Amino acid sequence: MAEGKPWWREFVETILWALVIALILRTFIVQAFWIPSGSMVPTLEPGDRVLVAKFWYSFRKPERGDIFVFKFPLDPKRDFVKRIIGLPGDFLDVRDGIVYINEKPLHEKYVKWRDDFSLFPNILFPQVPIRIPEGRYFAMGDNRSHSQDSRYWGFVPEEYIRGPVFFRYWPFRRIGVVH
Repeated sequence: MAEGKPWWREFVETILWALVIALILRTFIVQAFWIPSGSMVPTLEPGDRVLVAKFWYSFRKPERGDIFVFKFPLDPKRDFVKRIIGLPGDFLDVRDGIVYINEKPLHEKYVKWRDDFSLFPNILFPQVPIRIPEGRYFAMGDNRSHSQDSRYWGFVPEEYIRGPVFFRYWPFRRIGVVH
């Protein structure tokens, strides 16, 4: 029998390498998130578990329609999930629950329940329509009447974006790619 490392040392090294690999994956590649609210119904439901591709926006810019996870601008320790509605440089308005981008209504087949919300000039948005600043995004939930989103707290800074949601792994009956 050849002499090798003791069994306990092999075990400890295996555990340490697994932890290092998991930490690298979670930090740079993929992270799991839990959906706590109904702001994205029907696309995502409370209790859904999703995966986010943290590296994805290194290869391309965020696009209108992406469902993404980001640090909440008013409390960066919290993560939110919403849909990107407005891109840097866009002129955006919301009238009677309809989103207008550069004066054209945005076709949003994923929105099932609209509210009658309209953007009005206020402290957050002194002029309507608003121009989205460079490096900022306008995010909204799909369930508009139950979503605290950019209409209430402003723009999402690009550096706060974690990545797009790409896969739901729980519950099993709804497992699959998220569009």
